[in-house]
Amino acid sequence: MKNTKLSSMIALIILPALSLLTAAVSANSMDTAVQDLQKQWAIANYETAEADLDKTFTQLTEKAEQAVKDYPQKAEPLIWNAIIVSSDAGKTGGFGALGKVKKARKLLLEAEKINPDALHGSIYTSLGSLYYQVPGWPIGFGNDDKAEEYLKKALLLNPDGIDSNYFYGDFLLDQGKKEEASTYFNKALKAPARPQRPLADKGRQNEIQAKLKTMNQ
Repeated sequence: MKNTKLSSMIALIILPALSLLTAAVSANSMDTAVQDLQKQWAIANYETAEADLDKTFTQLTEKAEQAVKDYPQKAEPLIWNAIIVSSDAGKTGGFGALGKVKKARKLLLEAEKINPDALHGSIYTSLGSLYYQVPGWPIGFGNDDKAEEYLKKALLLNPDGIDSNYFYGDFLLDQGKKEEASTYFNKALKAPARPQRPLADKGRQNEIQAKLKTMNQ
């Protein structure tokens, strides 16, 4: 009887600890998978030759879809799957582009249901950018009012971020509001560096500088 009670007590101590350890290992594995997607996306977006883009984004999309399967009910893989798919649409274009951006929107809305604050507001940055860059009805779902709503949500969650400020600035530029756009572009240039994403930061800064140069011509 004593042994039975002792075994029960040990189980009560060990099982919760094992559950916590398993959860921690799973979280670390997911973080590693997401960081790999971030890195590969930056290479595809900023360093890959145009002739290789279609193949590169196809392979990267497959990796992102696998991450979604590996970590169900996690927002982060869904967000990066959406970013990769929408980037693919923008880079490679073609007849499938509209289908890809619709898929990206669906993935982002799924991620929002799980954790709207994931990745410092990236859901809303990405949704906002889709809504002002995609054509409106009857071709696509573009909507400037929704774009502004989402981009402002992103700024509330990440007021000093490079992407949140860049995309709101780009939206304002698209609206013809150059002076306001310049303010947000310059704020994006001063955003804190992301140690895990140096290539993405450099690429985004180059995009901002190009926008500012064009605006000043």
